[in-house]
Parts: sequence; C-alpha cells; structure tokens
Amino acid sequence: MPSMSNNNTNVLIAGGGFGGIKAALELSKNKNLNVTLVSDHGHFRYYPAIYHTATGGERAGSRLRISELLGGRNVKFVRARITKLDREKKQVLTEDGQALPYDTLVMALGNVTNYFGIKGLPEYSYGIKSTEQAEQFKKHLHEQIAQSGPDQNYVIIGGGPTGIELAGNLPGYLRRIMKNHGVKAEKPLTITLVEALPTLLPRSPKKISAAVTKRLEKLGVTIMTNAAVSEQTADALKIGDKTLPTNTVVWTAGVMINPFFQENGFKMTDRHKVEVNEFLQAEPNIYVIGDNANTPFSGMAQTALYDGHFVAHAIQDTVAGKTPKAYVAKKPISVIPVGSNWAAVEWGNVVTAGLVGGFLHIFVDLIGFHDMQSWPKAAVQWMRSKKEGDQEVCEHCAKN
Repeated sequence: MPSMSNNNTNVLIAGGGFGGIKAALELSKNKNLNVTLVSDHGHFRYYPAIYHTATGGERAGSRLRISELLGGRNVKFVRARITKLDREKKQVLTEDGQALPYDTLVMALGNVTNYFGIKGLPEYSYGIKSTEQAEQFKKHLHEQIAQSGPDQNYVIIGGGPTGIELAGNLPGYLRRIMKNHGVKAEKPLTITLVEALPTLLPRSPKKISAAVTKRLEKLGVTIMTNAAVSEQTADALKIGDKTLPTNTVVWTAGVMINPFFQENGFKMTDRHKVEVNEFLQAEPNIYVIGDNANTPFSGMAQTALYDGHFVAHAIQDTVAGKTPKAYVAKKPISVIPVGSNWAAVEWGNVVTAGLVGGFLHIFVDLIGFHDMQSWPKAAVQWMRSKKEGDQEVCEHCAKN
C-alpha cells in the first residue's frame, strides 16, 4: 500500500458493502486523503448473486475478499465491528477496543434482518443474506433429501426480489439434488411463496408483477398473497388460520436499519432512515449513504453504488475548498431473474419480462462486477457467479 502522510485528511468509511467499497475505491485515487475502511466482514457480498449460491452456485460467485478489492489502493482495511461513535473526540470505537480516528466519516453499514417479532422465525427459518447463510440452506436441502426425502412443503416468505429469485431457481435445484442422490418424489414438489401484501413486487408496475406471478406459477410455485405469517415451529408454519407442515422456511421479507444509528443518536425519519441533507450529510463531516440514508431509492445495490461515488466526490470537493454539487436521486435499473434465461426488467421507461430480460440480466451483472473491478477481473467473477458449487456442502454431489 502507498505510504500515507500524517498531515492528510483522515476519511473513515464504516461498512464493506456496495456503498462503502465504492466510496473507498473512488477516494483512494486522491493521494491527499488517508482512507480507512472498517467492516466486520472480510468479504464483500455481491447480493444479486447470493440466490444462485443458495441454489447450487459456487460460493466464490457471490463474494470477494475486501483485501483483494482494495489491494494496491491507498486504503487501509480494518476487520472489526464498530459499536460506538465519539463525536467529541472524532473517533469510532470497535468491539475489540480499537479507536479509529476520523476527520470525515462515511456511514455505510447496510441493513440487518427484521423478523417483525414473529415467534419462531429467528430460531427455525433459514436466510440467504450472506454466502454463509446460503450454504447452510444448501446443506439442509441436501441432507434432508438424502436422509428422508423432500420436505412436505418448501416455503419462502417475502414477495420482493430476493424471495422471487430464490423461488424461481428452487424447483429445478431440488430436482437436481434428488437426481444426484437417486431419490424419486412420490408426489410433485410443493414450493410456496408467501407475501403479506396483495401482490408480488408491490412497488413495481402491475405488468411486471403479473408477469412474474405467471412465470413462477409456470415453474410450479404456489403464490399466497394477503398472507400474514404468525408463527413458526420446528416442523410447521402458521399463515393466518392455516398451518403448513414444513422443516424448510426461508425468510426474505424483512430488513431494518442497523441499530448502530439509533444507539448513537442519529436523527431518524418516519421511514426509519437517517435524515440527511442535500450532500448526504447527517451532521457536519458525517455522511450517511446507501440503505441507511433517507433518499428515494435507498435499499437497492445500485443506489448504494451511486451514493458511494457521489459522496467520494463531495468529500474531495470539500477538502479542496469547493462547494460540492447537490445530490440528485437516480432511479436504479431493476432486473429480477426468475429461473433460467428469464428476467423482469425496469430500465427507465423500458418495462419488459421474458427472454430479453434474461439477456439484460447477463449484461447488468457484468456491469455490477465492473463497478468494483477491472473488466478482466469482472469477467472472471461473472463466470464464477454462473458456475455450480454443490461440492462445497455435499461430498456425494462432489463425486458425481
């Protein structure tokens, strides 16, 4: 790593997701800044590909080492979990006792899972918000089918992009596991996607919601809308007045802002986001970006990337004595793959679903990796994201 001058401005970035990494990469180009990125994860998670990792894809396809992404850059990486902000001393404290100083702080912590207080979900449901969770889910599927056959019901809770992506890939993946293990189903697989609101993708155009619903039903997925989950036990899920026997429930429905912000006195809005000004500042010298900021499209990966790029240039303008440009929200491209070679796309005024969407999905994923890496490395990572990887969780499948 290039040497850093003690007279330079110290920029501390908290969070190793899309926004934090993008801000670090942009700021590293300025030799007048000492840039530090702190994250409690050693890997950057490429969320758009985790559903594929959860349904047979390689672990390496949805994560990259942060140290590799930042390698050779003017950025120091600290692996730690932050716990407290000391505004007076201008430092962030970590769980392991470190005090990380800053002149400018960028908060990009992302969201955490929210179970809405539903009894049993934290203990018994699976998640796919990380490669570790995805592999735990895959391991469960393989072990269950090998030992006792397929579940009576596979249930995915949440009719947003993640739930839909998983539901689209799961039928084919389950059939593949059964074939590899020589297991024949006595009856058709039952896969149910549960959504509490009246439609899937309630924020999307009706055309998209209808097309996705039709596609999932064609793939053999049962859709339950206006269906509120009330409780999960070890072997059942209660939905309204119905009880589904199941040992396989995946929760994709709820997230909430990282508790760090409320615990450290940030001003929150009624959307449970941090209030920011036209430069994405929550307070003087403290920026909040991505999922955490109260902006129109927060919560999407492309918004976090956009925010990271914006705030990096706003910081550099401020350090140089210039007035930064005001933030202008940009509607991100939405691409939701549903099974093989099919996707629903919202791209500006273009709204489409089908094989054309499947082609655009390939293109958008490649661009997504390029936002973090050079074209050659992005191409390699894209190819990894398409490879199968059951050998990581099942010795039997590794031999076949």
